Amino acid sequence: ISKAFPFANDQLAAADYYYLNMGLAAEIFSNFLLFLLVFGMSATVEIGHMKRQLNKRKAFLSGLSMQFVILPFLGFLIVKILALPAPLGITLLVITSSPGGSYSNWWCSLFNADLALSVAMTAVSTIFSVAMLPLNLLIYSTIAYEDQEVINELDWVALFVSLIIIILAISSGLFCSARVHSPRFNIYANRFGNLAGISLILTSIVLSASTKKANGQQTQGVTQLWAQSWWSYMLISSPCFIGLISANLIAAFLLKLKSPERVAVSIETCYQNIGIATSVAISMFSGEDRTKAMSVPLFYGLTEAIVIGSFCIFAWKRGWTKAPRDESLCNVLANSYEVEESIKDNMHDDITLTEMTPTPSSDRRQPTSSSQEEFGGTALSVVEGIAPSMQANAHIDEALRTHNQGREELPSPSWIV
Repeated sequence: ISKAFPFANDQLAAADYYYLNMGLAAEIFSNFLLFLLVFGMSATVEIGHMKRQLNKRKAFLSGLSMQFVILPFLGFLIVKILALPAPLGITLLVITSSPGGSYSNWWCSLFNADLALSVAMTAVSTIFSVAMLPLNLLIYSTIAYEDQEVINELDWVALFVSLIIIILAISSGLFCSARVHSPRFNIYANRFGNLAGISLILTSIVLSASTKKANGQQTQGVTQLWAQSWWSYMLISSPCFIGLISANLIAAFLLKLKSPERVAVSIETCYQNIGIATSVAISMFSGEDRTKAMSVPLFYGLTEAIVIGSFCIFAWKRGWTKAPRDESLCNVLANSYEVEESIKDNMHDDITLTEMTPTPSSDRRQPTSSSQEEFGGTALSVVEGIAPSMQANAHIDEALRTHNQGREELPSPSWIV
């Protein structure tokens, strides 16, 4: 054929060059959106709240044990029970061995769980995954597949690139939040991260659709996945269910965490980073095997979205999140109550610090007989010279301007002790 049509080789080479460049551009663009998503979620967190959450060692220990001990072992059992071929099995092992996904922060932000704890757990698990992800993947893939060629084809570079991007994004977001120290910046960073998350989802859908259309035979891999029995679907998605239920029970009964913290730990534990598995599938496999491998993170990601989305709505209606349970869904998704809680915490700390500051005795007003009579004869000392913190009031005014509200629209501040 090449002798009869000498231009055919040139056209094939040009096509290969085109798809290679398009694949590289898509990978760079996806990593860029991943960076923006994690940066926006991290920049939403007030640095003081973040420091307080880092002291919850039991929450971090439970999350790390679930992500790097229980879930990888469950993935290995599923591969052995279903006897999955290498493209499907290796990709599933990568998913169950990965750290918490960047979308876990997004879910916590959307439904107003404890975003600071979620970002902290993502950062810690990502750092640990630099050692634990390759170790788990090497151990379980070696046991599951005796073929050494499969192990040698693992793309370790793609794994570490995704981990480095997440670590850099978290560090940059927290640094900017600490330097700017403005509720307005936190609110707009949250909206910016949400936009990046939506863009990343749309990009993943477009890339998966274009991959299926690149070769007519590649659709067989997706067809093969969707032709599995219901028992196979249950097993493949079981790590997500088991992680969510186990983490919620541990956080509630053993760790005694607050409700928003319990929701964050549950989401962070069961939501694995499918972006790493997608990168491995694209770089490690080709042709029909690539489509088979990419179908696993697509199905697992769909399972995560359904399970975690349902859990977040249930937790919100149960009053487990920071958002009011009687608020409309649109307001809950559009507003960040993480920033409002940080403002309240800062104002409460400022007022407490001011009340602890001694004032001259001349500035104090002694209790009158009428005030004692009003409060049942209790002797009260009313401090007249203490005003609310100017810095806290400035934060509140700035946040209200951002939400286009005035102080007269606020309910009485019953949260001030």
